[in-house]
Amino acid sequence: YGLAVHYSFYSYVASVVEVSVTDSKVKVHNVFTAIDCGTAVNKNTIEAQMQGSAVFGMSLAFYGKITAKDGAIEQSNYNDYQMTRIPQVPKIHVEIVESTERPTGVGEPGVPVIAPAIVNAIFKATGKRYYNLPLSDYGLV
Repeated sequence: YGLAVHYSFYSYVASVVEVSVTDSKVKVHNVFTAIDCGTAVNKNTIEAQMQGSAVFGMSLAFYGKITAKDGAIEQSNYNDYQMTRIPQVPKIHVEIVESTERPTGVGEPGVPVIAPAIVNAIFKATGKRYYNLPLSDYGLV
């Protein structure tokens, strides 16, 4: 397991990610995310945002790389920018912290915790630290 926490848009998010590492390949099994975003106006929307944030965060951790050639960006759309695919998506568990504070952000705060939680889980499993992304550069996909 790896843990990371983040604060932005007046929201607190903590994620724990469960991984296994076999033959230098990383598989994410579970993502556990808790968010304190003030009063939960629509819990279903918050849960969906946290799920989407986890998938996008995995994409950034494993594949997030933009390259330039001859002064132009090489990636033009999703056909040449790798994203996490449905078969790679783990079980995502979301806990919404009850609060009477004013509602705060839920769209972005769930993304930044995923990559650090993944690399912390990899460290716990292997004893090896990774300080740069994407992890695909290390052959960990």
